Amino acid sequence: MIKSLLIANRGEIACRIIRTARRMGIRTVAVYSDADAQALHVQSADEAVRIGPSPARESYLVGEKIIAAAKVTGAVAIHPGYGFLSENAAFAQSVIDAGLVWVGPKPSSITAMGLKDAAKKLMADAGVPVTPGYLGENQDPDHLAMEAGKIGYPVLIKAVAGGGGKGMRLVEKADLFADALASCQREASASFGNAHVLIEKYIQRPRHIEVQVFGDSHGNVVHLFERDCSLQRRHQKVIEEAPAPGMDAATREELCCAAIRAAKAVDYQGAGTIEFIADGSEGLRADRIWFMEMNTRLQVEHPVTEEITGVDLVEWQLRVASGEPIPLTQDQLNINGWAMEARLYAEDPAKGFLPSIGPLDLFQLGEAPGGRIDTGVYEGGEVSPFYDPMIAKLIAHGESRDEARETLSEMLNDTAIWPVRTNAAFLIAALAHPEFAAGEVDTGLIGRDGEAMAADPVPSPEALTDAAMAMVPATLATGFRLNAPECRTAPFLLDGVRVDVALVGEGADEPLSDMLIAESGMVWQLSPWRVGGGAAAAGSGTILSPMPGKIIAVDVRKGDLVTQGQKLLTLEAMKMEHTLTAPFDGVVAELNAEAGAQVQVEALLAKIEKVED
Repeated sequence: MIKSLLIANRGEIACRIIRTARRMGIRTVAVYSDADAQALHVQSADEAVRIGPSPARESYLVGEKIIAAAKVTGAVAIHPGYGFLSENAAFAQSVIDAGLVWVGPKPSSITAMGLKDAAKKLMADAGVPVTPGYLGENQDPDHLAMEAGKIGYPVLIKAVAGGGGKGMRLVEKADLFADALASCQREASASFGNAHVLIEKYIQRPRHIEVQVFGDSHGNVVHLFERDCSLQRRHQKVIEEAPAPGMDAATREELCCAAIRAAKAVDYQGAGTIEFIADGSEGLRADRIWFMEMNTRLQVEHPVTEEITGVDLVEWQLRVASGEPIPLTQDQLNINGWAMEARLYAEDPAKGFLPSIGPLDLFQLGEAPGGRIDTGVYEGGEVSPFYDPMIAKLIAHGESRDEARETLSEMLNDTAIWPVRTNAAFLIAALAHPEFAAGEVDTGLIGRDGEAMAADPVPSPEALTDAAMAMVPATLATGFRLNAPECRTAPFLLDGVRVDVALVGEGADEPLSDMLIAESGMVWQLSPWRVGGGAAAAGSGTILSPMPGKIIAVDVRKGDLVTQGQKLLTLEAMKMEHTLTAPFDGVVAELNAEAGAQVQVEALLAKIEKVED
């Protein structure tokens, strides 16, 4: 068995691997960048090594530094987690060449499944059904547009080296193809160093179903049943569950057997996931489920599989990497109940899901019987602008789907984080959506109804009154009591915006200057009213950078006339592209942005002025 393990990752997955390793008596080594010097995974490991500056390309993506850290600390194995270098075949081979144990599949398996076009050809040869599309080498834009026309719109453009929703664009009409292709190739080149794309038919009512597989060095391959990851926003998974709603035993058997064929086709070892797309228009049917891709690593959503099978997948990874056989046979694996996972992001749904960064002055995650929390941050820490904004995963297990869903909602309701914004209220709304509650979800649900889910909720009148009374001195509370003849209102500031709050009940002996209101997964700050206070006037036309980042495209010039919603520029930050648009019709009166420039949060990028008639 491995005696010492270096985790080549950060955040919640690093912490999660450390927990299992510690239970198994394995010494752990963490690596960290400057931004993560005080991170939870650094504090949790037995030893930690600095590997470079904050940007991932200078630290977590530099394989030589990670291998050197393993050597200097005496670690005998490297676990890549997910993301970063986890599916980098060259890095995996470098680890092996350095005489270390690679806790993952063979480099040849990663290579075989790393390019989507080659992987689809391989799967078709192995008898695994694949989605119709174009997988050719000709990457000329005109040729790709022609192939898209042959397939028939709508189509998906996908980076062949992509993953996690990066390098993927949905194109619904031919005249939108060229711009979508250019954007997809630009993102693919920046994220994966490979601009090559494939095109496939877009399924109108798609469901994302994936199968957890596991192989060892003794020729054994098993599946651990399926997960449903259909609730997505812009191809990023939001809520995952296991098993899949509406999956009958016969379809499950055929799907899982196809997944095992796929794993065996590449002599797979370790934990992997075979992802399928299903046409859910007539329920789940084996003849309407097609292979999409294989993820040759542990998945973000692996906890739901662990919860329904009772298996610790990280323990299995470590045992198999040590040369042991898979601990259980297929006949010994069963589904027990239902599990759901919600990805909690530091982002503001009401502002277009822009990432939210800064200190975590308040960080409380809801707990419940049957609940599990995986996180990599803590109260008093901070959310960095350098990495993915996911800060926690909340997982619920129950005897039924409804029980798991209700438990997860309860956990999110009891979550309170401040001043960083999160998507907790959005997740609660998604869980309560009638289609999701009925198990009739497809990948387009958030696209159709997401605006209502993302609406910024407000605290209840009762919560506002309770908070306001904590700021009202008892000596001034006359007339505010429940038995008083009148109910008065007074102005306050709720997150900087004026609200008039009913004052009912007893005042405070020692009034507070500010009060946090936590309700339904949200936190607001209530402050005393100040003359001249309140939010800045809406519609000022000032375009500020919402976070530190890099400008990758500027679409206007000073003096241009623009219309409301027109794209002004594109900012790359926290591994995503963010489009900034004109707030109203007007003229570009000021422009302080150029492609390639790095900008800080709230930097003035542009100013739009209305044109007088």
